[in-house]
Amino acid sequence: MMDWTTRDYRAFARTLTRRALLYTEMVTTGALIHGSPRERFLGYNEVEHPLALQLGGSDAGELAECAAMAEAWGYDEVNLNVGCPSDRVQNNMIGACLMGHPHTVAAAIKAMQAAVSIPVTVKCRIGIDNQDEDADLARFIATVADAGCEVFIVHARKAWLQGLSPKENRDVPPLNYPRVERLKQQHPELHIGINGGIKTLEACREHLTRVDSVMVGREAYQNPWLLAGVDEALYGEPGPASSRHAAARAFRPYIARRLAQGAKLNHVTRHLLGLFQGQPGGRRFRRHLSEHGHLDGACLRVFDDALSLVPEPTALSA
Repeated sequence: MMDWTTRDYRAFARTLTRRALLYTEMVTTGALIHGSPRERFLGYNEVEHPLALQLGGSDAGELAECAAMAEAWGYDEVNLNVGCPSDRVQNNMIGACLMGHPHTVAAAIKAMQAAVSIPVTVKCRIGIDNQDEDADLARFIATVADAGCEVFIVHARKAWLQGLSPKENRDVPPLNYPRVERLKQQHPELHIGINGGIKTLEACREHLTRVDSVMVGREAYQNPWLLAGVDEALYGEPGPASSRHAAARAFRPYIARRLAQGAKLNHVTRHLLGLFQGQPGGRRFRRHLSEHGHLDGACLRVFDDALSLVPEPTALSA
């Protein structure tokens, strides 16, 4: 999610869950090959592991080169985005439009796997535009799997590249979870993950009875406390955060380091605005950070003051 799953958000997510696999924003091959410094696109904090680099591109050679960079930088997985519906990426043969070119994706996967030893995975949709959600998706998965891909994370709705904006593509096309479930039934040998509109851990557990993994995107950003239950609910292990306040305090040293590196406070703390969603004082917390975090010289005191506006519950009600 562009501008959302930044390194700052991912570091914050680790105060909530140790086990969830985190994904970077989509990074294009052009940015990695021609951009400078590469730290801007590939840098991360060690606490973020396990961590996947998500790539956007279609040229097999360039994707292989970038996959090798990902491995050299220590990423645990490299993921090819075949689901983003943005006009900007369509014009460069990136994202969901590639679902209409399964052999191009297959060639890219084969080249990437030849270049690295870490897993190479695909995130896709169930189709685009007027494609048949059964026949065309089956053809796409079979073609790319034959090239060696074993892991597919499937957003369970089509992308309409003509007529809908990227924002509308996240909500307007209907979700079709049964199609992803049938995909798993048809390919028990593959790892099939599901994505799209999943908002609760209960829903995650339900999906996991029929598919191999669940990807949660916007809900994990807008309501990050959801992540605090992942380790216990899905892995049977205690999570790192005992309360929302504890998570905020655990993130405080990271904020201090980023400020010392020259980052603006609001660039880091904007990822915490949903932490107290639905809680007494949550609106005041968001307002204080929004109104004061962008000011020149905004420091940890602004963050501390915002946190003080939220009553800290007892351990039993946290």
